[in-house]
Amino acid sequence: MSTLEVDTVNATESFRHAMRRLPSGVSVITVGQGSDVSGLTVTSVSSLSIEPETVIFGINRKSSAWPILLRHGVFGVNVLNARQAEIAERFSGRGGVKGAGRYLGAKWITKITGVRLLTDALAALDCEVDDIIERHSHDIVIGRVRYVHLSSNRSALAYWHGKYLEVTQNSGTGTIPDSVFSTT
Repeated sequence: MSTLEVDTVNATESFRHAMRRLPSGVSVITVGQGSDVSGLTVTSVSSLSIEPETVIFGINRKSSAWPILLRHGVFGVNVLNARQAEIAERFSGRGGVKGAGRYLGAKWITKITGVRLLTDALAALDCEVDDIIERHSHDIVIGRVRYVHLSSNRSALAYWHGKYLEVTQNSGTGTIPDSVFSTT
C-alpha cells in the first residue's frame, strides 16, 4: 500500500484532496420563495435528530444563496437521483447560472414553507431554519423538517474523487464479516 506525504505548505489543497476520498451523497439545497430564490449543491447534508426531525448542512457565507436563506429562513434538501448530475452542476454554479435560472429544466413543487422541492429527487425535505452556528468561512445550518416528499427512484447520485457516480441497491457486492457484530 502506498501513502501520500502531505505538504504542510499546501495544507488547504491536501485537505481538499483528502475530503474527495470520502464518498458522499449529492443534494441540492433550495432557498427562498417566489422569484427571490437560489440554491447550491452540497455533499455535506446529514440528519441531526429524529425527534424532532432535523437536518444539518454547511454553507459558505460568500454563497449567493446565503442572504436569501437569511431573509426567508426556509430551505429545501433535495437528495439527487443518479440522473440528476446536470442539476447538481447547475446548482454548483458551473456555467454561471444564478438565482432562479438554476431551477429551469426541472419539475418543482412547494409545500408547507413555500420553498421549491424537486419532484423526482430521491427525497425532498421542506425545512425551516432552527439555528445557525458561525464557524470560520462557513455557517452550520440546522433545519427543522416540516414535510418529506419521497419518489420511487432507486439510484442515488454520489460524489467521489471529483466525479459523480451512480449508486444502486445492487451495486455493492461486498459483505460485512460476522465478527464485526460480535459481542464477545
